[in-house]
Amino acid sequence: MITEAPAPPVIPSPLSPVSKAYRRYALTVLLIIYILNFLDRQIVAILAEPIKNELHLADWQLGAMTGLAFALFYTVLGIPIARYAETGHRPRIIAAAAGLWSLFTIACGFAQNFVQLVACRIGVGIGEAGCTPPAHSLITDYTPREKRASALAFYALGTPLGGLLGLALGGLIADAYGWRTAFLFAG
Repeated sequence: MITEAPAPPVIPSPLSPVSKAYRRYALTVLLIIYILNFLDRQIVAILAEPIKNELHLADWQLGAMTGLAFALFYTVLGIPIARYAETGHRPRIIAAAAGLWSLFTIACGFAQNFVQLVACRIGVGIGEAGCTPPAHSLITDYTPREKRASALAFYALGTPLGGLLGLALGGLIADAYGWRTAFLFAG
């Protein structure tokens, strides 16, 4: 006969408790960072055609720039950064990551050829890999167990909001000022 064990008690975070106001502030800041993360990630999709035309890229080059260059480094570095976030100062990791991907997004606007653009997209991928693991860790530390699902869902709104803003603003800015300016704005 199998008996169910009672649910474990809710144990406070090992960190000192944070106030409700600070928790909301932190979650809002993390959401804004995640929106910018996805904006930078998605803007390249709306800018692909003008980039391809100006730099005379082949379809395979466009695919490498928009997918492989970013995704490979983003994926490979996610786990080591998550491990570092377990012992490192997570807000600093997120700040450094945001600074790195922003600089490389700006650099995309100055790229003169395929190799430079791929190098910049690799840099964006490396930077963006440092956002979500430490953010999830902070959210779970700052949020009581019974509210974590809602807090993580709020944070996850950064995906559709950032994608929407990246495509909408990227298109508007590119139409008015060119694809390079759109990257400068996104960075």
